[in-house]
Amino acid sequence: MKQKEILLFGATGQIGRNLIRKLSKNNYKITAVTRNIHRGGYILKTQANPGYLELVEMNNFHYEKIESLMKNCTVCINLVGILYEKKKNQFKTVHTDFPNLLSKIANKLKIDKFIHLSALGIEQAKDSKYAISKLEGEKKIKKNFENSIILKPSIVYSVDDNFTTNFMTLLSRLPIMPLYYKGQTKFNPIHVSDLVDIIIEIIDSKYNKLTLECIGPEQFTFKEIILNLLDSIGKKRLLIPLPNQIAAFSAKLLQLLPKPLLTEDQFKLLKYNNVVSGIYKSNFDLGFKTNKLFKDEINKYSYNWKIGGQFANNKISKLK
Repeated sequence: MKQKEILLFGATGQIGRNLIRKLSKNNYKITAVTRNIHRGGYILKTQANPGYLELVEMNNFHYEKIESLMKNCTVCINLVGILYEKKKNQFKTVHTDFPNLLSKIANKLKIDKFIHLSALGIEQAKDSKYAISKLEGEKKIKKNFENSIILKPSIVYSVDDNFTTNFMTLLSRLPIMPLYYKGQTKFNPIHVSDLVDIIIEIIDSKYNKLTLECIGPEQFTFKEIILNLLDSIGKKRLLIPLPNQIAAFSAKLLQLLPKPLLTEDQFKLLKYNNVVSGIYKSNFDLGFKTNKLFKDEINKYSYNWKIGGQFANNKISKLK
């Protein structure tokens, strides 16, 4: 059987880098599209075995160029996404218009599979631009290409993420930590390696026309996640539930930073649980089990935020 050739968009993020490693290890040929080949190339080239990865630079949605690339692939994977807008309508451009374009080309060329990464827990978030753009993207894909596979992960974490690492940085520096919505929002965090394994399983399987919610084996509230991070870095901090009006005002200020810690849209999104909805099947329903435990995994890299770094031990951290 002819080996599948993968066209990958969004290669430089934590999921993309880990996916390239696993794909090349399994002898897949990958064409990875990046906006800046000089900035992203030195990172990506170290992720794949020699001869298995080709890098292509593209900084806009060029129909003809995308079509020429997709002609040579059997599976197209779209991991492109943003957490906040730097300019007006950027959510729509990235999460709706781009998947719409890719799925139309996929249908025209009749490729085997188009795999798109969306997000979990967005169906109820009708006041969030991020959620609306993601859902619209899903609708466009399903309309355009029957053999589409939409993956909806909860928070994806690892040493390369922008979630646990940012919070451990804040918790190591700030004496207090605000809790939005009393810290009761629920999550099913999934480790990046588990999510990558699901993607590999999907590529190798006969599944098509599928929307799949991807979750880890545990469920936590936001407060429980923060407490786990604090325990892992050996710190104690005052956790303060913020009234919604004050929290909304703080989000308005924080989004003015060059790299926002929180935006107004993200604050709205935090109202809604990030857990299985029951609308779609989950990876566990299909037998794609995830086994990475949150506390075990963050303990593997939390030493970066401890006194003593990699040589830190529990005794050292308890002195703080």
